[in-house]
Amino acid sequence: MERRWWTLLVVCAAMFMLLIDINVVVVALPNIQHALDASFGSLQWMTDAYALTLAALLLTAGSLADTYGRRRAFALGLVVFTGGSLLCGLSPSAPTLVLFRAVQGCGGAILSATSLALLAGSFHGRQRGVAFGVWGAVAGAATGLGPVLGGVLTDGVGWRGIFLVNVPVGIAALVITVCRVDESRAPRGGRIDWPGVVTLTAGLFSLVYGLITASDAGWRERGVPLWLGLAVCCLVAFVVVEWRVPEPMFSLSLLRIPSFLGGSVAAFAMNASLYAVFLYLVLYLQNGLGGSPLATGVRLLVGSAFTFVAAFASGRLTSRVPVRWLIGPGLGLVGAGLLLMRGVTAGSDWTHLIAGLVVSGIGAGMVNPPLASTAVGVVPPQWSGMASGANQTFRQIGIAVGVACYGTVFAASLHTTLQRRLADIPAVRDRVEQVAGAVHRGVADQEVALAPPEARGALADAIHTGFADSLNAVLLVGGLLALVGGALATALIRGRDFAAPQPPRGEPAHRRSTEVSGGR
Repeated sequence: MERRWWTLLVVCAAMFMLLIDINVVVVALPNIQHALDASFGSLQWMTDAYALTLAALLLTAGSLADTYGRRRAFALGLVVFTGGSLLCGLSPSAPTLVLFRAVQGCGGAILSATSLALLAGSFHGRQRGVAFGVWGAVAGAATGLGPVLGGVLTDGVGWRGIFLVNVPVGIAALVITVCRVDESRAPRGGRIDWPGVVTLTAGLFSLVYGLITASDAGWRERGVPLWLGLAVCCLVAFVVVEWRVPEPMFSLSLLRIPSFLGGSVAAFAMNASLYAVFLYLVLYLQNGLGGSPLATGVRLLVGSAFTFVAAFASGRLTSRVPVRWLIGPGLGLVGAGLLLMRGVTAGSDWTHLIAGLVVSGIGAGMVNPPLASTAVGVVPPQWSGMASGANQTFRQIGIAVGVACYGTVFAASLHTTLQRRLADIPAVRDRVEQVAGAVHRGVADQEVALAPPEARGALADAIHTGFADSLNAVLLVGGLLALVGGALATALIRGRDFAAPQPPRGEPAHRRSTEVSGGR
C-alpha cells in the first residue's frame, strides 16, 4: 500500500479516537457524576477542560508542526493523548479527572492541528477530495458509534473503560506513524508566539470560567463580571498581539479571505450548537428520563446514523457541488433539527426527539467534510498548518463556550420553573435552591424521597417539568445559533477563493515573506 494511504489510515484512526472520546465521555458523564460525587459545574469542566486546551494550543501546535515536522508533531500528539487517556482512566476524583482531561486536550490539539495538514500534503487534485471525504465519513462514524460504544463500555466495564480503550489504539497508530508516514514541514522555521498563546489561553479560560460560575452561583455572584471583564481584556490583547508581532501564530489577515472567515464561523456554529447541546440531551435522557448509558447511546444513534450516511455523500459531492451549498444548508438543517426537538414536557418520551435527531444528523453530515477542505483549500499550502489549527480552534471554542453558555441557560430556566411550581407546595416552597442543586448533582430522586409524603408527587412533577423547560431553552438557543451560522456561511464562502490561493492583499510585504517562509 502506498505511503499516502497509510497516512490517510493513521489520520482517520487518530481523529476517530478523538471524536469517539468526546462522545463516549458525554454519555458516561452521569455515571462519572455519581461515582466521583461530581457537581454540575465539574461535569461542564470535564468537557470544557478538554475543549479549552484544544482551542488554546491548536494554533501553536500547527505552527510547531510546520516548523519541526508534521509527522514528528503528530507522533508526539499520539504519545500525549494516549498517556492522558491512561491517567483519566485511573483518576480517583473529579478534580484529577478534569486535570487529566486537560492533558488529553494537549495531545488532541497536536493531532487535530496536524491531521488535515498531513492529508493536504499527501493528496492533491481529485484524490484530495476523496481523502477529505473519507475523513468526513470516519468523523461521521465516530459521531454515530461514540454514544453506543460509550454506553456499552460504561454499562459493561465501567466509565473508566471509555478512557482506557484509547491506549491500544494510540499505540498502534504511533507505530504506523513512525514507520509509514512521510515527514513534511515548511521551508524555514520560526519562533513561537508566546504572547499570543498566553493571551488566548487566559481569555478563553476566563470566559468559560465566568460562564460556568454564573451557571452554578448565578449572575449576581461578584466574581462573574470580573472573570468576563478579564476575558474581554485578554482576547482584545490577543488581537493586538497577533497584529503586531512579526510571526503570529494566527495571521489576522486570513480573516480577510471571505471563505476562510465563513468556514471559521461555520466551524464555531456547528460545534456550539449541536455538539455542545449533546451534553444536555444526555443529562435529559439519563437523569430526566432514567435511561441507562447504553439506552442513551442507542437513542442518540438514531441521529448519528444519518450523520454517517450524509457525511459519506457530502464527501463525494465536494468535488462537484460548491461547498457553500453544503455547509450553509447543512447548518440550516442542524438548526431546524434542534428546534424540532423543542416542545418537551414532563410527560414526554424520548421518541419526541427522533425527528429532530434525524434532521440535525443529516445537517451535521453535510457540513463536516466540506468544512474540513475549506480550512486548507483557500490558503497557500505553506499556511496549511495554521489554517488547519484555526479551523479546529473555532470548533473547540464553539464546544467550550456552548457548553458553558447552555449551562447558564439551563440553570436559569430550571430555577425559574422550580420557583414557579414549588410556590404552590407549602412543604417545599422554601427548598428551591436545594432542589435545583439536587437536579444539578443528578440526585433529584433523593430530594424527592426526603420530602414529606404528601408533597412527593408534586415535587417530582415540578422537577420533571423544570428539566423539560430547561432543555427546551437550550434547544432554542442552539437552534437559532445554527441558523445564523448557516446564513453567514452561505453569504461568505465563495468558489473563487479556492482557485490558486494567494496571501491576502494588504498584508505587509515583510510579514508575507516571514509567514510564508515560516509556514504561518
